[in-house]
Amino acid sequence: MGAGRSPAFRGVGSAPLPRFAALPVGIVVAAQAIVLTALSGRYGFHRDELYFVAAGRRPDWGYVDQPPITPWLARASTALFGETPTGLRVVATLLGMATVVVVALIAREVGGGRGAQLFTALATALSAYVLTVAHMLATNSADLLLWSLIALSGLRLLRTGDGRWWLAVGAAAGLGLANKWLVLLLLSGLGIGVAVAGPRRVLRTRWLAGGVGIAVVLAAPVVLWQAAHGWPMLTVAGGISADDGLENRLLFVPMQLVYLSPVLVPVWVAGLVRPWRDPALRWARALAIAYPVVCVELLALGGKPYYSVPLLLPLVALGAEPSLRWLARGGTVRRALTGAAAAVCVVVSVLTGLPVVPAPALGPVLAVNKEPGEQVGWPGFTDTVAGAWAQIPATERDTAVILAGNYGEAGAIERYGPERGLPQPYSPHMSYADWGPPPDRLVGPVLLIGRIDRGSPAAKLITGCRPVAKHHNAEGLDNGENGVVLSLCGLTRPWSAAWPQLRHYY
Repeated sequence: MGAGRSPAFRGVGSAPLPRFAALPVGIVVAAQAIVLTALSGRYGFHRDELYFVAAGRRPDWGYVDQPPITPWLARASTALFGETPTGLRVVATLLGMATVVVVALIAREVGGGRGAQLFTALATALSAYVLTVAHMLATNSADLLLWSLIALSGLRLLRTGDGRWWLAVGAAAGLGLANKWLVLLLLSGLGIGVAVAGPRRVLRTRWLAGGVGIAVVLAAPVVLWQAAHGWPMLTVAGGISADDGLENRLLFVPMQLVYLSPVLVPVWVAGLVRPWRDPALRWARALAIAYPVVCVELLALGGKPYYSVPLLLPLVALGAEPSLRWLARGGTVRRALTGAAAAVCVVVSVLTGLPVVPAPALGPVLAVNKEPGEQVGWPGFTDTVAGAWAQIPATERDTAVILAGNYGEAGAIERYGPERGLPQPYSPHMSYADWGPPPDRLVGPVLLIGRIDRGSPAAKLITGCRPVAKHHNAEGLDNGENGVVLSLCGLTRPWSAAWPQLRHYY
């Protein structure tokens, strides 16, 4: 098969698509940008954002727990707009806006008209998961867009039979691999879907090799970095599965029902069913197969339930048209009840996904979504560290070390510590371990943040610990740092010898 369109494709594939609803979708995106920007400075940096900013200051082709795209985006956004939560989150807002547009284009790709495209744009922009990752920068912020681009390009390939769309699939996949390797699950799901349901003719084209080549070129530096460093991302993934695998499996199905919004469950279920009921959309069955395939893979691996959420958005786009027809066939009561349910779900999504609740009142929200709590209190935490640091005699501070227990603590001290007179922190956690160890000339007291488990190798290296402070979140939130103990300790071996045994990934 050459570059042209296969004559075997008929139905929607050969019919002209509806016009893109640029104005209504544009209004949704503009409103999304205004709301996200207005709220982007509330609370503060998330612990992961502090880590991304720190990693962005140390650009590399990889990090032990992630490829480089998100840290690079963090560096670019803060360089252009300032190293503040608002400045960092400009890029998250842009990624969220682009995701809404792409998912609306998917609705158009499967024959959805103006109403279906607007519905899809609204559903995407207001879903809890999208609100969360468009508000704060996360690896999922870019992942959501890249998965949506792969779905759009893949559907265009299947609909038209034009093999040149393999190049777009390959480019999005290559960027996806440079951001998060979970994109391999999406590619495997779509590949199995095409093999099972077709149209398999798209696999018999030289453009497939071209798409693979683009993906390989884009991902090669990242893969080579991981190989040269002993595949640390696989170590991290294995730890997640070992530590949280059972919980992830038990929560997997329930969380699929709430991550976007409960009111959208019938919509994406309709999207799963639609290609099997509508002969004109049989070419889209691969997407309907991909979602359960990815879910089975994640259950087998013990992956986190939200890993499969990016595939729900294309299914919402698929289900938009039949859902609107169902509403149109119903009476006033059906539409009123549906509207009321949608309004309640939107309110819940906004309350859990955006920083609209005053920080001291976040307790009920954290029961649903813990991420807002991780955006509160980092300057105050650094104040506690500064108070503990001041207890070290002035004559010993030049050789003392701040040892943070995790990358969030280290990132906060690195960001807020200089204005409080604190030195560069060190941490054996994740990629912070690669940015250490402290110089061996630092033989003074160790200000340890957190506790060391008795019987661990670290307990033989960091000894004689004396608690000097305990951090309490000023907002009263029970987040990851509330109640953390700070101790002054001694070191039994030089840092260069102790560091490999202190390193940890979890």
